[in-house]
Amino acid sequence: MGEDTAVIVDLEGKTCVVTGAASGIGLGLAHKAAREGMNVVLADVEEAALDAAVAEVMALGAQAIGVRTDVTDASAVEALAVATFEKFGGAHLVFLNAGVFQAGVSWQRTEADWAWVMGVNFWGPLYGVRAFIPRLIEQGEPAHLVITSSMAGLMTVAYSGPYVVSKFAAASLAECVAHDLRAQGVEQVGVSCIVPGAVDTKIADSTRNRPDEPPSEAQAADHYFVADTLRTMTTTQGRHPDEAGDLVFEALRAGQFWITTSDTFDEILQPRFDAIHARELPCSAQFD
Repeated sequence: MGEDTAVIVDLEGKTCVVTGAASGIGLGLAHKAAREGMNVVLADVEEAALDAAVAEVMALGAQAIGVRTDVTDASAVEALAVATFEKFGGAHLVFLNAGVFQAGVSWQRTEADWAWVMGVNFWGPLYGVRAFIPRLIEQGEPAHLVITSSMAGLMTVAYSGPYVVSKFAAASLAECVAHDLRAQGVEQVGVSCIVPGAVDTKIADSTRNRPDEPPSEAQAADHYFVADTLRTMTTTQGRHPDEAGDLVFEALRAGQFWITTSDTFDEILQPRFDAIHARELPCSAQFD
């Protein structure tokens, strides 16, 4: 059991915050929090989907609010924290989960491509850390912050440079925050990092939320080819988001820092570490 993560005991009546909560893993986490008897703050950039998600969570018996949030906007994430503490007086589980997918050959993707995926997948969690961690420390109660990375945040794969780099950054951020809390002597706030395998989500279609005009299929054929492959894998092999939510909460109670939904986590990771130990380039990963 990780000494930085064993803070989850009784969740009933506590408050959970989830970004990227309108679909996918985020919605699964919100459903699970509701079933645990928690108050739930759902945040997402898609307003109609967010309203529907809030209704689902309330139907499970939870007190819930929705806060439309663009996680690439630091002031919007700060407003999310303010709304949470004003409504429920605190927060005990904070899932910085919003994420998007951008594939492609690294040197062929535009600066706008890189900026968009880094904005959501790295700056979003960083803004969440800055908005919530000081409040979690100040409230003086056991709390836990969880950043969603990916198995692609622990190993590399061809044709997915922007996504992989952003998810490595998110995973490293989670580790750094955990170490910073330990160095500061903060014992009541824990940190974990979710590195999911295949889950049935809409991440392959996340360009629907891109604020600028995404490149055409002709301009970014490499991205759309990989996105199609990802879509097929997640819809045919992926776990249901509610199952993923159950696994995450189980792992939190077990005190795990690295949380995965993959049945082959060790099998996938070991060749990478063996290659690094041998000073070799790790193989391009094959995910389940």
